[in-house]
Amino acid sequence: MNNDAIGVFDSGVGGLTAVMELNKLLPNENIIYFGDTARIPYGSRSRETVIKYAHEDIAFLRKHKIKMIIAACGTVSSVIGTNSLVDDMPFTGVLLPTAQAACSSTKNGKIGVIGTSATIRSGSFAKAIKTIRPNTSVYGNACPLFVHLVENGYTDRDNKVTKLVAEEYLAPIKAEGVDTLILGCTHYPLLEDIIADYMGDSVTLISSGKEAAKYAEICLMERNLLTDRTEKGTNKFYVSDSIELFEENARHFLRSEVVGDVFSSNE
Repeated sequence: MNNDAIGVFDSGVGGLTAVMELNKLLPNENIIYFGDTARIPYGSRSRETVIKYAHEDIAFLRKHKIKMIIAACGTVSSVIGTNSLVDDMPFTGVLLPTAQAACSSTKNGKIGVIGTSATIRSGSFAKAIKTIRPNTSVYGNACPLFVHLVENGYTDRDNKVTKLVAEEYLAPIKAEGVDTLILGCTHYPLLEDIIADYMGDSVTLISSGKEAAKYAEICLMERNLLTDRTEKGTNKFYVSDSIELFEENARHFLRSEVVGDVFSSNE
């Protein structure tokens, strides 16, 4: 047993979807979240810059007592592939857990992937999927505006702007006849209703944040690192830019207040 916290990082607020899932699956665990809000978005950066930022994010988390690190960022996960950025504690991105879930889900062997420009450019989801199921066809499309729409609260199922953007992004993938679609950015589950309405009931949506949380639970259980705490765990959030802006964006993102204390990473 280990009562240290689970560390989670992302370029902004998208990783909160992973935190929400961790809270559901592991309610007694403490979570420390770092959102690098001063340097968002990572999706338009070079590979070298993304890796540099990821190492700095991890270094910040390691200032605290943590027992596992989750890179709840589709861009970071795609750039590093299935590699680990730490060697002395459990680590996961969203790539491998999500690819495994998609391969288990598909019946016709056609999987779609949507994500940031860097995620799609890397081709990492396709590589991971084909390692698991070599004969699978993978169709990717970048959806850069989705992040901005989510962070500005354009998430309502009937929002005309977001529906038009979704139709343009998703049309090529739908035309390929996929039966499984990976939401390769942790912002995208907030648009799940809009995406599902367009793709139809025959397409299963795979949330990268949710799958990373499931993977973390299994990982900690196998290593006997789950807490033996009986009371509810706490969430602590650190951000590299304005606390107020983070809380405002998180409210749009979560459709509720942030549950936990928020601090500046510069304190």
